[in-house]
Amino acid sequence: MALIPFHSNWLWQPDDDFDQFFKEWPKMKTADFIPAINIYEKGSKIVIEAVIRDIDPKKIDISVENNTLILKGKSEKKSEVEEKNYYRHEVKSGSFYRAMTLPYKVKGEEAQASYEQGILKIEIPKTEKVKSKKLKIKIKKSKK
Repeated sequence: MALIPFHSNWLWQPDDDFDQFFKEWPKMKTADFIPAINIYEKGSKIVIEAVIRDIDPKKIDISVENNTLILKGKSEKKSEVEEKNYYRHEVKSGSFYRAMTLPYKVKGEEAQASYEQGILKIEIPKTEKVKSKKLKIKIKKSKK
C-alpha cells in the first residue's frame, strides 16, 4: 500500500493535502475483502476455517511457509441480461490475501483442505509448539 508523504509544515493545508491524497488514491492497492478466519487445535492437528463465499475453490491458493499459512484468492462474477432494447453486462471481481503465523510447527506437506457451503477448512498436522524466545540485543556505539 502506498503511503502519502508526510509534510512537516506547522500549518495544515487542506487543499494541498486533499489534492495529494486523491492523486495517490488510484495507486493504493488493498484487498477487496478479508475473509474471517478461525484457528483452533483439534487433537494432533491445527484447524483453520475461513469464510470464503462465492469463490470457486480452484481460484484459492493455499500454502504453508515457515509455519505461516498463506491464503490467496480471486473471484469474478459475470452477469448478462438482455431485455427489450436494452443490454447490460456486469462484472464483479475481488481478491484477498491473508497470512497468519501458526501456533505450532506444522507438517505443511501433509495439509488437507476441503470447501463446503462457503467454508474453507484446512487441517495441518502439528509437530511441536513454537517456543517464543525473548532475545536481548546489545547496541554497539559507533566510533567517530
